[in-house]
Amino acid sequence: MVSTTERYADVAERLAEAERGNAEQIRKSAELILGVIRADALVFTAGAGHSLAAVAETFYRAGGLACVYPVYHPELLPLHGAQHSTKTERRSGLAEEVLAERAPGPDDLLVVFSTSGVNPYPVELAAGARARGASVIAVSSAASVAAAPKRAATTLIEEASIVLDSHVRPGDSSYPPDAPRTAPLSTVINAFLWNLVLAEVVDLGAAQGVDIPLWRSSNVDGGDEANAALLAKYGARVPALR
Repeated sequence: MVSTTERYADVAERLAEAERGNAEQIRKSAELILGVIRADALVFTAGAGHSLAAVAETFYRAGGLACVYPVYHPELLPLHGAQHSTKTERRSGLAEEVLAERAPGPDDLLVVFSTSGVNPYPVELAAGARARGASVIAVSSAASVAAAPKRAATTLIEEASIVLDSHVRPGDSSYPPDAPRTAPLSTVINAFLWNLVLAEVVDLGAAQGVDIPLWRSSNVDGGDEANAALLAKYGARVPALR
């Protein structure tokens, strides 16, 4: 049996590995986001299944980036039908339906979270965004992509401008170490990588004199007032903020 201390050390090392292995990609991702802010454009974020947890992490949360447009389709969320969500992610053509409603343009950016990165929805979403001139950041796992059965013409990693590699093991589980079958880490590492990017954005913005639009908690003094200005700025362009 692994002790709590040993388990914590293992997770901490996985996070450290993700940070070390993506240092340059984190910087480049932050530069892309800073460009979006300078252009007064939007960062679109997308995922399917449990990768939607990462999308929720990017949207309308204390300390989060305000210029985020969450790309969402209810059939992709397991809470609306677990088995159906898996089938939906594998359905070719859904991404184009979603993009037809609102797609990123040349000044925008799409961030797609998908650990396996092989199902048609995330792959076609990235390809569709690139065809419209947008840059694409993939938050995925190269090892998982390599091990997964291919269900699309390409993979998310192949379609991306920048790849943040979570290094998550195929199957996502991390425990027990010799035969992992529980304790999945993709949600933790995806959130960690996203927040590393945000920290870099703030540092770059400070160095270059760019104000970064960040939400504040509604449960601190002045939070509602600060957020009201951001809602006025982005509410008309991001329907989910209404």
